[in-house]
Amino acid sequence: MKNGLLVLFLLAMASCSTAQMTYSTKNKKAIELYEQARNEPGKSVDPRTHGPNFAGAISLLDKALEKDPNFWEAHMVEAEMYEELNQPYKAIEHYRKAIAINPNPTSGGAVYFYLGTMEYSVGEYENAAKSLTEFTKAKGAHPENVARANQLINDCAFAIEAMKNPTQFKPVNLGPGVNTKDAEYFPTITVDGKTLLFTRRIEDKRVPVYGEQEDFYVSNLSTFKTWETAIPMPKNINTVRNEGAPTISADGRNLIFVACDDESGSYGEGRKGKGSCDLFYTKRLGNQWVDPVNLPGAINTGNWETQPSLSADGKTLYFVRRVMTKSGIPDSDIYTSTLKDDGTWNTPVRLPSTINTPYMEESVLIHPDGKTLYFSSQGHRGMGGLDIFVSRMNDKGEWGQAENLGYPINSSADENSLLVSADGEIAFFASDREGGFGKLDLYYFVLPEKFRPVKTLYFDGLVFDAVTKKPLPGKFSLVNIKTGVEVIKSEADQVNGTFTVSLPINEEYALSVSYPGYTFYSQNFNMTVADNQESFHMDVPMNPIVAGPPTALRNVFFDLDKATLRPESYVELNKLRDFLKANPAIKIEIGGHTDTRGDEAANLKLSDARAKSVKDYLIQQGIEATRLSSKGYGETMPIFTDEAIAKMTKESEKEKAHQENRRTEYKILK
Repeated sequence: MKNGLLVLFLLAMASCSTAQMTYSTKNKKAIELYEQARNEPGKSVDPRTHGPNFAGAISLLDKALEKDPNFWEAHMVEAEMYEELNQPYKAIEHYRKAIAINPNPTSGGAVYFYLGTMEYSVGEYENAAKSLTEFTKAKGAHPENVARANQLINDCAFAIEAMKNPTQFKPVNLGPGVNTKDAEYFPTITVDGKTLLFTRRIEDKRVPVYGEQEDFYVSNLSTFKTWETAIPMPKNINTVRNEGAPTISADGRNLIFVACDDESGSYGEGRKGKGSCDLFYTKRLGNQWVDPVNLPGAINTGNWETQPSLSADGKTLYFVRRVMTKSGIPDSDIYTSTLKDDGTWNTPVRLPSTINTPYMEESVLIHPDGKTLYFSSQGHRGMGGLDIFVSRMNDKGEWGQAENLGYPINSSADENSLLVSADGEIAFFASDREGGFGKLDLYYFVLPEKFRPVKTLYFDGLVFDAVTKKPLPGKFSLVNIKTGVEVIKSEADQVNGTFTVSLPINEEYALSVSYPGYTFYSQNFNMTVADNQESFHMDVPMNPIVAGPPTALRNVFFDLDKATLRPESYVELNKLRDFLKANPAIKIEIGGHTDTRGDEAANLKLSDARAKSVKDYLIQQGIEATRLSSKGYGETMPIFTDEAIAKMTKESEKEKAHQENRRTEYKILK
């Protein structure tokens, strides 16, 4: 941590020496070494870090303190140098020594702020609270730092209480299939939980100076529930430059990731960027990944765009944008953008203050339920560094207050890169804890119940020609029947016709699939599943456009015992409208059917009225009346006869059969 007031302290000391003012020591050699140390970071480069030579300055300060151990100014500057090298315990040691020698070494009690923030950063919460409280009492304390100190005092109270009430946390290493001596981090996973894609920092002699770079690796879950040996992504994805922070679509066919420019401004062969780090997009066709392109639309800028997270429906992207403040300090917030119909992304919108704070936000994850957001932040009440939080979206589309995941999931160190499985039970993260295979390793743990999202399973299937069995890249739509909201709009794989999407459980959905030259497919289903069920499968046979058997409109609904169309029917009927407009030579008959319960004459009348309602709607939508006819069949053409229903043993089966009999169909006449 680089402290503004500490810099002022150094400048003040520099002016003091220039003006020949005295130090606390009389030892000339100690003063000479101290002044050399103060200038050392700007004069030479540390060969290990390639940055300012703070280590060299520390060596000189140690020599100065050998000459006079009570030289408190040397302790203060050495503490700062250790801060710059991210060695907080050493920084704390020297701040405490400076205070022991001179309880008020800086104006406004600033040293207590420096010490308190360092103690907080290593989890010494009780000591930190005392130091920071001392700072807030000092005359002339900097107002901005007083505000920060009060926030940290509250954080200390939260952390102390959290440690008294730890949550369950037993991380398990993902094993040698994923983890190596190198660092593995930023995981992303397909909604079926079977394909894990992550970033690995590898040695690469082609890279000047640092000799290492980031690439993507993929591991698949074996039938024995272990992760197979990860393999690198193809060479048109992985390059000699860094590729990082990936997010993969629910079906594993779309990938958005981060790539940055080098010193020359190049993003690599065939890649163009807008400055700094940009988001790039690639798509898998069959087993081949196409060359990545700069993400189309308004997301990328000259700033640093990173750490994307794609919603399960593929329509919303969350990401982190990092900017430099006027004071030269980096700040990052979480933004969101929506996908337009033309395949480009809208101008991003910054998430509200329930998520973003004046401090750093990073590592965002939108769960497949579309309503639960996990992210890391320095600004919400936490335990130090970056903590992981969860926020939930209400029915109005508003994000709720961030909730800390507690101790020991969070600690005084930085926590980020959380990945939560579709069912919400398992979470993945990166850690360099003891017992791993090398540097950062990927781990998983059972997520405590109170932090879990809505359980989400995957819905998969195959779209194919009902006659030839040939796979088709059909376009499909899934609508929540209760809300009428289209939750998924996608298409099957262009090569093999497969699709995989995620859906929250305990909801009823309407499925519509279309493809040129075929009648569109319609079905509805309820995602109420058994506790141990992981998926819901449905194959989609598509019938070529020919005159013949009727096609059921499974997602057309009416009010009870009425011919009034319910609003959730419009999505399906609009698809029928589009189908008719795309095939202007076709004429169809709308057929209405009821079950066999109730009065036969009344059923016939109702079915006829319902068929006519559908016909009238299509006419209102611009379809010529001469192309449409309607007829009510009542209970005369059941899918399940009364005899067949009587043989069913479960009432739920019988009711489902009656429901199948109650239907609206269309039949191509020519």
